[in-house]
Amino acid sequence: MEDLVKSRAPMNRSIELTEEDKIRLKRNLIKEYSSGKYNTLPEGTIHGDCLEWCKLLPTKSVDFLFLDPPYNLSKNFNGHTFVKRAVNEYTEWLNEVIVSVKPLLKDLATIYICGDWFTSASIFATASSHFNVQNRITWEREKGRGAKANWKNCSEDIWFCTMSEKYTFNLEAVKLRRRVLAPYRNEDGTPKDWQDTQDGNFRDTHPSNLWTDITIPFWSMPENTTHPTQKSEKLIAKLLLASTNPGDFVFDPFLGSGTTSVVAKKLGRHYLGIEQNEEYCLLAEKRLELATIYNNIQGYSDGVFWERNTMAAQVKGVDQKDANGEFVQQQRLFDL
Repeated sequence: MEDLVKSRAPMNRSIELTEEDKIRLKRNLIKEYSSGKYNTLPEGTIHGDCLEWCKLLPTKSVDFLFLDPPYNLSKNFNGHTFVKRAVNEYTEWLNEVIVSVKPLLKDLATIYICGDWFTSASIFATASSHFNVQNRITWEREKGRGAKANWKNCSEDIWFCTMSEKYTFNLEAVKLRRRVLAPYRNEDGTPKDWQDTQDGNFRDTHPSNLWTDITIPFWSMPENTTHPTQKSEKLIAKLLLASTNPGDFVFDPFLGSGTTSVVAKKLGRHYLGIEQNEEYCLLAEKRLELATIYNNIQGYSDGVFWERNTMAAQVKGVDQKDANGEFVQQQRLFDL
């Protein structure tokens, strides 16, 4: 009986690696240690162990650190397995990571550290001993399995830390556009703190530390990959726009499939990522190539972020060449 090959769904826009991609993109990876330490930060994707590579990178050179280490869960990352450990052991491991990367940070650098509810105890204990903890962002992760004898886990945390009490925070760059359900008007009938548009009534609100507008990448989104814990570009874009300026250097020592580097490139920041799994490194490099021709960020348009399930606009597809020189139809889509 002939093998049945499952065909890709027409709307499946997930990024995949061909064998040609793997050969071509492998040349882009930074793999070899230089003789001695680097004088300046390289830009791109390092394939290797972040704890070893941090010893070779220049001190006080990073403006923004995005730290998304494995959570304290047993999980397989394409052959690299992280095993859940006792809380004190995980805390010690996380402290080792922070001690390794801390010398790379500039005096006014900003740090964001990701975790779930269980890991956050270790994050606060460790981060508070090295940095100024400014806040904790909780964002809704709408995917996830239900629980029969517990509340379903559908949120994650991002701890907002800084090296000092002086730091970058661009409030106007990260406002959230919400639909107005009860539009108040001034005495002269004009909108009060909201905009009247042909698509509806909207208000730009100050960002809070509770985010309910993030969509986890899935198969019909052009940023989706096979990485099991991929962060969305919209989530990273919020952090970068708030806490960096164009030209700043962004560092992610647990790069995964490359979201931090990709968003940094789209927003005009310099970037360096380290990842121990070669296939994820190659996915990151392919995404960086695609970002050259497709620099939109889903859910972000005209300088504002849109709440989830809002169709702000849709740009008709235009034929463009992808990284392989093939014509593809690109669309700007917002969170649906």
